[in-house]
Amino acid sequence: MLKIETERLILRPQIVDDYQSWYASHAERLPAQSPYDEGQISLDNCDADWFAELCQRHQQQAAIDYAYIFAIFSKQTDRHLGYVDISTIQREEKQWANLGYSIHNQYWRQGFGKEATKAAVIAGFEYLGYHRIEAAINLDNHQSIALAQSVGLQQECVRRGFYYENDRWVDHLIYVALPSDFGLNERSPAIVS
Repeated sequence: MLKIETERLILRPQIVDDYQSWYASHAERLPAQSPYDEGQISLDNCDADWFAELCQRHQQQAAIDYAYIFAIFSKQTDRHLGYVDISTIQREEKQWANLGYSIHNQYWRQGFGKEATKAAVIAGFEYLGYHRIEAAINLDNHQSIALAQSVGLQQECVRRGFYYENDRWVDHLIYVALPSDFGLNERSPAIVS
């Protein structure tokens, strides 16, 4: 199990014992703060058994190199702050992945997203063997764009009709990071099994 530590955070796959922290952080979410913030969510069906199944699904996804989902925890309080995930797009000669990030809105504007995302990107290069990590961002999601830029991702292009959202195909900005952007050595492709 890959565990990433920063000055204030621990990123790791969540485990069954995280249920109380996970539940409390979700229950304390504020109403939606922006169009891309889901705000408060119903936890009616999110009991301990459901959470155990969620943890198991995340572990299975990592085991088959499909996705690595890291829960973000505060070192100081052990609170669940959000997630960063890295999903494999293609291995072999590309070693290419997609990056996602989400911080519970009650913890916004404290630098947790930047700290966690940068650490996850570097770990994606150093420990998971990716060569290219990209984030697909809605054109008007200014908070996500600012986070990607602050972490060191560079805008590469606009992909037209890239995601199907709200009953239509939507364009996305593509922000990309390579190992060299972080002063890391580039490696030849290795098949991760």
